Amino acid sequence: MLKRIGYTAGGFVLIGVLAVAILWGLSVGTVQFSLSQIFNIVMDQFSSPLAIDDPLNGPEQTIIWLLRMPRLLMAAIIGAGLAVSGVIMQAIVKNPLADPYILGISSGASLGATVAILFGIGVMFGENFVGIMAFIGAMAISFGVLFISNLGGRPNSVKLILGGLALSAVCSSFSSFVVYLADDKEGIQTITYWLMGSFAGAKWDMLPFIAVVVLVSIIFFWSQSRILNMMLLGDEVAITLGRDLHTYRQVYLIISSLIIGFVVYAAGMIGFVGLLIPHLVRMTIGTNHWTLIPFSALGGSIFLVIADGLCRCIIPHAELPIGILISLIGAPTFVYMLVRKNYGFGGE
Repeated sequence: MLKRIGYTAGGFVLIGVLAVAILWGLSVGTVQFSLSQIFNIVMDQFSSPLAIDDPLNGPEQTIIWLLRMPRLLMAAIIGAGLAVSGVIMQAIVKNPLADPYILGISSGASLGATVAILFGIGVMFGENFVGIMAFIGAMAISFGVLFISNLGGRPNSVKLILGGLALSAVCSSFSSFVVYLADDKEGIQTITYWLMGSFAGAKWDMLPFIAVVVLVSIIFFWSQSRILNMMLLGDEVAITLGRDLHTYRQVYLIISSLIIGFVVYAAGMIGFVGLLIPHLVRMTIGTNHWTLIPFSALGGSIFLVIADGLCRCIIPHAELPIGILISLIGAPTFVYMLVRKNYGFGGE
């Protein structure tokens, strides 16, 4: 009982930290605002909302409500989705080094974006065709991994990893081949920037759909905490307990890939979040997915909101792609976790 109360209090603390991080993110950037300005603009918008093209919109209203608020909310949603996807992938393949991109999903998304930018494939989808093609690529690779893992018998965590690695290598090779054939300097620069990740393109009309997909998926995985705990024990133990994890593993992989596909569509490629956040949470509260999933979601949200704010203030009058900053933070942290003797699913 006391432990449950402690977890509840910890959750409210993280929600408070997330709210503070969003307020800080609204205040920093090329143009800085005080908390009183932010509060007044947000309250005015709630009391009498203005349309995007309303002439009454002042520069402060435009910057805070139309530019910074949607990108920070998008960062929070995507951070939660990436962190929870990392939790699920690590349980599916029973590997503490897994992250949302281990099964080749990132390479599939990269290939989809590459052919869209360099060859114009998918322009019928409208102005967001690059993100949509990346989403299609990510989902196609996910189903490809499932297909390969089912060849020659029932799939398991090892076959999923090997199938993902094989398809990742194929997609990376095709992406390089497409870039070589295209000989388009401007297109290559666009691909490079897109692969670095950014929330600059976040808009209010994008948020509801992505938020519903990510939050509903997180709630679903939260309801599956018992099965996810069982996955860490292995298939043999699960069968003795009356559970066949074969179907669960495939369903979880598809839903996780759905989250990653929409993340890639909205913000490009952002790594390390799904690898680092779950382990930091495990080292704090343990391995029970009932608490691990919501705490990882909040941790991922806080992490990306703060990272997005830092990207807008590290370099004066410029914005650092968030993928670069995340890699600079994530790589040394990952090395540190590797050398820890109790590295694994919760340590010793």
